[in-house]
Amino acid sequence: MNATNQLDQLREDHAALVAEGLSLDLTRGKPSSAQLDLSKPLLDVAQSEDFRAADGTDARNYGGLVGLPELRAVWSELLGVPAAQLLAMGNSSLELMHDSIVNALLTGTTDGPRWVDEPVVKFLCPVPGYDRHFGICERYGIEMVPVPLTDDGPDLDVVKSLVAADPAIRGMWCVPTYSNPTGTTYSDETVRELASMPTAAPDFRLFWDNAYAIHHLGDDEVRVADVLTLAAEAGHPDRPLVYGSTSKITVAGGGVSFFGASPANVAWFQAFLQKRTIGPDKLNQLRHLRFLPDADSVRAHMRRHRDVIRPKFDLVLSVLEETLGGKDVATWTAPTGGYFISLDVPDGCARRVVELAALAGIALTPAGATFPHGDDPRDRNIRLAPTFPAIGEVERATRGLAVCVLLAAAEKAAKG
Repeated sequence: MNATNQLDQLREDHAALVAEGLSLDLTRGKPSSAQLDLSKPLLDVAQSEDFRAADGTDARNYGGLVGLPELRAVWSELLGVPAAQLLAMGNSSLELMHDSIVNALLTGTTDGPRWVDEPVVKFLCPVPGYDRHFGICERYGIEMVPVPLTDDGPDLDVVKSLVAADPAIRGMWCVPTYSNPTGTTYSDETVRELASMPTAAPDFRLFWDNAYAIHHLGDDEVRVADVLTLAAEAGHPDRPLVYGSTSKITVAGGGVSFFGASPANVAWFQAFLQKRTIGPDKLNQLRHLRFLPDADSVRAHMRRHRDVIRPKFDLVLSVLEETLGGKDVATWTAPTGGYFISLDVPDGCARRVVELAALAGIALTPAGATFPHGDDPRDRNIRLAPTFPAIGEVERATRGLAVCVLLAAAEKAAKG
């Protein structure tokens, strides 16, 4: 079939897809109802006659700014943060990251001035990356500097050169385990270098968003290197700020979030919290503790999650290989954990693919969302999120997506 006939056939295939009147969604990485159902017992475990934690704290009352001690002990093991340096808070770790930025802007850090008084504040942003991280920077006028993400983490040569030369670079977003959207896990060497590298800014911070620390898709349950210990050994104990949550583990809208850091940074963050809240939802923390009383129970629970979502990831990868493999029009990641698959199409085609998919009733994350300001300079990256739809919808959406990729690539080729 010549190129003209192939383009005509793909247009017919897309028109047939549009005629189906589909309504499919591969946008945000939300847990499916089947995953949420795994935590139904959570809603009943805090019996109405027993509201007390192990230390006698009445979870119904004010106070307990740092969270329940026994819950912090469980998640200390899972997040690799000493319990004394871990705070258990509300349902959103994104909220804690936002508050950390605002606190640094308005009051400064433990070892630096108020960021708001600086002429320019910059953050390094590994790309492709997480759009909500970029949104915080955009909201507060922080200049974002894209850094390529390699198979081992952020490109160290680029990162080390930038932070050594520019004192305006005050932070860097990091998703060290199963990065959003590529599924990359930072190598031990990468973590060591990030923790120890010289920086022009004395208060440079690693915003260590370990959202997917225990979200394994395979039997090999990776664990990223201990950034807090490595930073302390290198003489930079205040550099990492560690975040995590149960949002995709228990009930997404009603989980528990965590903040871990050096003792000095914990005190810094607590001073902010004291003006913001009288304490977290300890009843919810008590529910979580009774539902998942130790680290092993959490790991077993996550294996049940894996059993629900791994078939969806396997299906997407199988369909992509069947429909696009060997055609030189796309590449994609095969993650071993996390919530996303990163798809790269020919340069200049991602927005067109998303547009064609929308016409066919298939919702995709906007092209460019994985880059600061929504601007992918090569217009090629698309984030796929297969967890939420039913498995039949995942297959139909992926097959429809493949038609859109092929058509967009053929249109580009026809234009020369």
